[in-house]
Amino acid sequence: MAEAMTIERRHPLAGHVFAGTGVALTPAHAAFRTSLRCPSASVPGLSDALGVALPRTPKTSVTEKGRSALWLGPDEWLLIDEKTDPMADLGGIDALHAAVDISHRNTAILVSGPGAADVINAGCPQDLSMEAFGTGACSRTIFGKAEIVLWRVKPSVFRIEVWRSFSDYVFGYLAEAARDGG
Repeated sequence: MAEAMTIERRHPLAGHVFAGTGVALTPAHAAFRTSLRCPSASVPGLSDALGVALPRTPKTSVTEKGRSALWLGPDEWLLIDEKTDPMADLGGIDALHAAVDISHRNTAILVSGPGAADVINAGCPQDLSMEAFGTGACSRTIFGKAEIVLWRVKPSVFRIEVWRSFSDYVFGYLAEAARDGG
């Protein structure tokens, strides 16, 4: 009789770490991620069910009780939660919506330190000044040749959400930019 095997998912950036002058790169903890789309009329009901007010202002985010909602478009949000799966809260909701679990597709890199914005700007054309992209700001953009979701979590801390298959490329690019001084 064949024995059952247990396969453990390995973090795509396991063992990756970088600390340089003015910047540190670290893989973010595993998290539940949900891509959510819905019309405006469904936002209040979904916000109540999720326990976080879905932001309606472009390039903004809201975090409540460890769950974050990032505005990606007029009818699109990225939900991130390190402890509880948002899909569980959407199960019995009558409000019109489409939700897809993308937890295994994405991973995240934290870029922190006073040089974080400069390092990210080595591969991302977006204005990351505090005036243009303050704390809580988020957007879907590019980094080098990869599509990312960029989120300024704190004044000198950014979270880069990226597909697992591009994570090594993005981490390497960030590390090289940090070595070059941003």
